[in-house]
Amino acid sequence: MIYSLIREIYPSEAISLNDISERRINLSLSNLLLIVATGLLLVLLWQLKGLLVILMIAIVLAATLAPTIDTAHQSGIPRWLAVILVYLGLVIVLTAVGLLIGPTVVEQIQRLWRKLPGYLDVLESIAQEMVMRFGLTQPEALNQISQLFDTQALVTWAFRSSQQLLVRSYGLTRGILGGAFSLILALLFSGYMLSGSEELIKGIVNLFPQPWNERLAAQVQPVSQRMGNYIQGRILVSGILAVVISIGLIFLGISEFALSLGVIAGVTNLIPFFGPVLGAIPALIVAIAQGGWTFLWVLLLFVIIQNVETYVLDPLLVGANVKVHPLYQLLAVLGGAWVLGIIGALIAPPWVAGASVLLENLYLQPKMLAEQQAAAIASLPENKT
Repeated sequence: MIYSLIREIYPSEAISLNDISERRINLSLSNLLLIVATGLLLVLLWQLKGLLVILMIAIVLAATLAPTIDTAHQSGIPRWLAVILVYLGLVIVLTAVGLLIGPTVVEQIQRLWRKLPGYLDVLESIAQEMVMRFGLTQPEALNQISQLFDTQALVTWAFRSSQQLLVRSYGLTRGILGGAFSLILALLFSGYMLSGSEELIKGIVNLFPQPWNERLAAQVQPVSQRMGNYIQGRILVSGILAVVISIGLIFLGISEFALSLGVIAGVTNLIPFFGPVLGAIPALIVAIAQGGWTFLWVLLLFVIIQNVETYVLDPLLVGANVKVHPLYQLLAVLGGAWVLGIIGALIAPPWVAGASVLLENLYLQPKMLAEQQAAAIASLPENKT
């Protein structure tokens, strides 16, 4: 029956049952080989997951520094020299900032860590006083309050949580030497990508058949631009918040830890959604331990800053360039943190921003154009009749 059906579809071709069976065998073998090759590739990528994470970081760094290097190259400086000058300038700036505020920040963080048990004791006493005021005098409630502010338990929980996040970073943070080596590798890879980007991109896109090689080559610039704009925007917003929070805490009477708390809030703010909350916790602990109206003023400071960031800074410096729905950014942060720990929470959002460019330019825009053309053809008079 199948054979007679094929003969009706292809009457002019002499197709035998042997040809059909040979085609079926060849098709099955090709599919089997494709499945085996895909499985072997996934296993290989899993074994090289540490190197892949370093490459992902390197691509994010390269996308961040690409606009500056392109500007220097357009002014007549050779590209390799522009890469060296930009990296040297970056190292000089980071070193100067570290020498300027680094010792003070480290000293304040150490002092804050030594005083943390006393602050938690103050919080425990305040919580017990509030429980007594509301008439909850049962021993179970007081015992739960004591367990909530148990210093040793909190430190153990924080250590284990941080350790889990670091372990999920695929060994990139195994000690100071491992982290430094991974950072050096990422910088070297990103420098090589920036210095020989044209040849590298050409070699990669030529692996794809026509016309996909030309389409992918045309997407390299917008993908890199969107990824770089995202990182630049987050760094700029975090720097602004670190300065504003430090100055605000000084005016609110927490000058003893103002610089370190501002730096902590700025660094954690690099992680979207959850970073601002994490950065506010140390400052609120210090404020509530000092008593009076300090806690309310510090809370009001962080609420105002968070709203300014959400409705002014992020749309102006980040959202206008990223063009990714906040839900997808949130999923990127959660997925990156779950798979790669802290590093994943930092590098997953720019990769989602870059992938959105490919989705828009290679699928959504052609789909919309095809629908518009189909609607235009259907609206012609001869088609209506």
